[in-house]
Amino acid sequence: MPVFNAHIPANRFSPEQKRLLANVLNQSLVQALGIPEGDRFIMITEHGEDELFLDPQFMGMQRSSDAMIIVLMLGAHRPLENKRAVTATINKLVVEALGVSPDDVFIALVPIPNENWSFGRGELQLAEGNPPW
Repeated sequence: MPVFNAHIPANRFSPEQKRLLANVLNQSLVQALGIPEGDRFIMITEHGEDELFLDPQFMGMQRSSDAMIIVLMLGAHRPLENKRAVTATINKLVVEALGVSPDDVFIALVPIPNENWSFGRGELQLAEGNPPW
C-alpha cells in the first residue's frame, strides 16, 4: 500500500538505474516493513536544474548534483520504529544501488489514514482495519 514518488535530477540516471531505483525502493519496504513484494507503487519523476532545488548544506549535509527527494506515502498506523527502519533502509539501498552519497537522499514520509486507500474499483479496501503486514 505504500506509494513512492522519487524526484531525481534530469538526465543523471540511465533507464537501467531508474529501474534499479524502483527495485530498491520496493525492497526497502520488503526488508524494513515486511510488505509483500507485489505491493509495488512507484513513480520516478525527473526534474531539470531549474525545477529541483535542494539546499546543498542544510542540516549539515554535503549534497551534490545527484541529490534527490524521495516521498513515501504510507499507512498512518506505522509506529516511529517502522519509520526509522524504512528511512534507514531506503537510504542504504539507494546509496548502494546508485553510488550516490547518503547526504543526497532526502526522504519525506507522508502518513495516510488506512481508510483513504483505494487499490481499485473505487473501494476502500482497508477502511475496516490495518493490513496484515
